[in-house]
Amino acid sequence: MIGGGPPGTGPVETAFRDQWGRLLALLVARYQRLDLAEDGLADAFEAAARTWPDDGAPANPAAWLLTAARRRILDRLRAEAVAARKEPLIVVEESLRHQALDDLAFPPDDRPASGGAVHPGDPTGVGQLRDERLRLVLLCAHPALAPEAAAALSLRLVLGVPTVEIARLFLVPEATMAARLTRAKRRLAAVGAPFALPGPDRLGARIAVVASVAYLAFTAGYAPGTGDEVVRASLAEPAIRLAQVVRSLLPERPVLDALLALMLLQHARRLARVGVDGGLVLLPDQDRSRWRHDEIAEGLAVLKPLLERESELWPASAGRPVRESGSAGSAGSVVPDPAEARLAREYFLQALVAAEHAAAPTADATRWDRIASHYAALEELTGSPVVRLNRAVAVAEVDGPAAGLALLDGLDERLPRSHRLPAARAELLVRADRTQAALAEYDRALALCGNDRERAHLERRRAQVAATT
Repeated sequence: MIGGGPPGTGPVETAFRDQWGRLLALLVARYQRLDLAEDGLADAFEAAARTWPDDGAPANPAAWLLTAARRRILDRLRAEAVAARKEPLIVVEESLRHQALDDLAFPPDDRPASGGAVHPGDPTGVGQLRDERLRLVLLCAHPALAPEAAAALSLRLVLGVPTVEIARLFLVPEATMAARLTRAKRRLAAVGAPFALPGPDRLGARIAVVASVAYLAFTAGYAPGTGDEVVRASLAEPAIRLAQVVRSLLPERPVLDALLALMLLQHARRLARVGVDGGLVLLPDQDRSRWRHDEIAEGLAVLKPLLERESELWPASAGRPVRESGSAGSAGSVVPDPAEARLAREYFLQALVAAEHAAAPTADATRWDRIASHYAALEELTGSPVVRLNRAVAVAEVDGPAAGLALLDGLDERLPRSHRLPAARAELLVRADRTQAALAEYDRALALCGNDRERAHLERRRAQVAATT
């Protein structure tokens, strides 16, 4: 519900989920003030929550909300004008009258996004609406913002996720997150961030940032470093919706296709990741009948065209696309960007790993050789120590624990605070019959682990191993 309560399926909740981003984009485009647009739209939804249950939802909820938001914005503009003695009241009243007529003439889905004349090349204004939603997405991913701030702002403005839920996702108090969002909006105002599409030469880099912040929000739900939850899958779902919204605005961008495929394939396993006691269930032990196979099929369908074009998009000799196809609305033709291309390849390889797990009917049927190969390519691309860690686990499944342990050598300095490195090393040492060394690594992992559920799992595993000595 509005204000951060439990989610619902009533007309207000449905309108909030489906219309917030597009209506906010229209309001920001018209008034060029993010604070006014956000406050006015929030007031409109609060009014809807008060009146719709008794009066019934209007025939066109989006038009009702847009009209209500505009009235509230104009009320505030009128108050500011009176206070500053800058604008006669008659001007504001006339503006309100004309905008109300606009609302009656054009349903929100068909209204020219600028509120002005219909352009001959875009008689419904749908193209302009797409551009203005894209402007909002790209504004939230402005390079002046830190990645976590951009991720939080994207969830708040593009999807309307309540601040309290964003705070839960990033494991901070609500007041802290509210302050972060305020600082992010002030930062955008301070740098004069325009509500406009970047040029074709900069669009790819901004899209890469959008993809990165969406994935950051997604992984925050699946890898909580502290707290008592194994995963917070419901909090990761808005990040998937963010990826879907951006992909609908910018179709045929490999980075967005790969990102969505990766998210869907990982998210499909959410129900099996947690046991009935709330504890962690490792991938080999998961009940695969609890996986969402419809979402796996959707993820594989998104991934398939990229797999078919892999040699074209990412030639082995160059590691970057020689050609990209797609549409950027009115931003012009798609220009390949190194940051976007590299990130697309990174998400693609991660999605291939997730696809191998999803395709295996049993844990024993997993093609670890393919997974190890994908991780090798991913490590070559990124140089990430986390990727090396995952690769070591896959290699151990193919070539034995000694091979995996060899790949873990030298990672301690690169991952000094990660409990997952000693935990993985402990498991490989157990398989190599080096029990005492394994127990020492479990102790290291426990000392570093801040998540209560993961800690409980490590304690159980250590006790099991200790009992065999």
